[in-house]
Amino acid sequence: MNVLITGGASGLGAAVARKVADDGGRPLILDRHPPKDDFEHMQADLADRPCAERAVHGLARAAGGLNAVVTAAGTDACGSLCEVPAEDWERVVQVNLLGTAAVVRAALPYLENEPSGRIVTVASTLGLRALPDATAYCASKFGVVGFTRALAAEMAGKVAVTMIVPGGMDTAFFDDRTEQYKPGPDAQLNSPDDVAAAIAFALRQPPGCEVREMVVCPSREPSWP
Repeated sequence: MNVLITGGASGLGAAVARKVADDGGRPLILDRHPPKDDFEHMQADLADRPCAERAVHGLARAAGGLNAVVTAAGTDACGSLCEVPAEDWERVVQVNLLGTAAVVRAALPYLENEPSGRIVTVASTLGLRALPDATAYCASKFGVVGFTRALAAEMAGKVAVTMIVPGGMDTAFFDDRTEQYKPGPDAQLNSPDDVAAAIAFALRQPPGCEVREMVVCPSREPSWP
């Protein structure tokens, strides 16, 4: 199984890539940075739509097609709407939402040629529940929720579509934040390997069967329900 994974050089994306490889699949990484593991990859910034599209086509053609896409890339810019520079705010939406749509759009011709092509998007519990100082992230992830649900209806019977809704994960995602926006010392965060296992479960479903939506979060996740 050829699985294109955005954000596959670190965090959840890297965990998904390792899981795909462990299960006998072929991870194809699209990221701004090269992966630490020796996986096929192309570097691209998802905020640059033409660059992202070229990377999708390049990876797909080199691999002889795609069986699945997992859109795990994501970024954030914490702070009030007036405090976050407009360029930073807009980049969150460009990467998380528009980048997801661009990659899926470019991948669809390959997936539609497969008898069981699959798309897994990665939303967030903050795509279902809003918090202050998170307007950019919430806007992008609420958008991923709407995009994925509409895509599932559009692709019904042609390409399987799953939306994964993770809660807090123990990754480098929080490293560049100021202390007020980092998880507290008592925070319970999921291992990205656990979320990757849920994604792998969705990818393994037989033709005609879909996991449409799945919330995967720590048992004491403060942002859910």
